[in-house]
Amino acid sequence: MPHITIQMYPGRDDATKKKLADAILETASKTLERGKEHFSVSIVDIPQDEWKDKVYDKVLSDKNTIIQPGYKM
Repeated sequence: MPHITIQMYPGRDDATKKKLADAILETASKTLERGKEHFSVSIVDIPQDEWKDKVYDKVLSDKNTIIQPGYKM
């Protein structure tokens, strides 16, 4: 049962977040050949001033991060 978490800066409305979650769910379902009912998706807003500590530094040190960020902080 994959769970997908999306972390991003605040500012998008619920409709935009839902559209993103649906698109990711569609891709994950097709790629993993599992029904959509097997997935869950959450979106977590992280304020810009907390991004480095809460996301960036953890992503860089996480051996499970498949795609590293293409920006520096």
